[in-house]
Amino acid sequence: MPELPEVETVVRGLAPDLIGRKVVSVWTDWPRALDGSEPHLMESALDGRPLQRIFRRAKYICLDFGGIYVVVHLRMTGRLYLSPNRSGDDRWVHVSLGLDDDRYLAFSDSRKFGRVSLCDSLDFLERKLGPEPLEMSDDAFSNLFRGSTRAIKTFLLDQSKIAGIGNIYADEALLRAGIHPLTPVDRIPHNRARRLGQTIREVLDAAINYEGASISWYRKPDGSQGESQKHFWAYGRTHQPCKVCGTTIERIVVGQRSTHFCPKCQKKPR
Repeated sequence: MPELPEVETVVRGLAPDLIGRKVVSVWTDWPRALDGSEPHLMESALDGRPLQRIFRRAKYICLDFGGIYVVVHLRMTGRLYLSPNRSGDDRWVHVSLGLDDDRYLAFSDSRKFGRVSLCDSLDFLERKLGPEPLEMSDDAFSNLFRGSTRAIKTFLLDQSKIAGIGNIYADEALLRAGIHPLTPVDRIPHNRARRLGQTIREVLDAAINYEGASISWYRKPDGSQGESQKHFWAYGRTHQPCKVCGTTIERIVVGQRSTHFCPKCQKKPR
């Protein structure tokens, strides 16, 4: 958390205010947040460069200043928003980029797991990330699953296989597709794998339309909450009735991650 829909919502929320803006200063009170860079070096690299685009790759926010990139990874508790104050509007802001309109792009992160990186290429992302699920065809999903014996829930969380899916939306997609989270990938028939690909896209698209799930630290750039958590079928609904059949939702741990499923709709593999 945040996952693909939350990061996409942040990007869409910031884009209208950031495109064309220039960075005139860089401030931090915790240098490790800059992932090895120095504030003055970041200022120098970005000097005079207007932001050409802001986009998402998996769970990363990428700001393109004409071939020089600032990449933000929110991790567990990161937030990114605009503020009139250098130190932002909360006590967990550790990096802020001063803009040429007298505002600041504030990076807040209470747990200090997130990072703001300066780079001249995004190749490092492409080397470790799989394809974007919203851009994959049903057959591409099915082909991706061939040959793996891992549990499907673990497979979906592997960012090198499919980029951007996290714990929440893996649970949501698997319930809607009727696949138990412990099912070995190579035991999912071709037609069901294609259906899972379609379901993943539907779940992610819906979550983007709801502007993400505010179940913990996630907030939209304007500080308001997303609505996706109001529409969950599986995640966080332990002991509540399944919205499909009424059976009680159960919780197990798969790959050290809390996993929610319906024992009737998602039959456990033998």
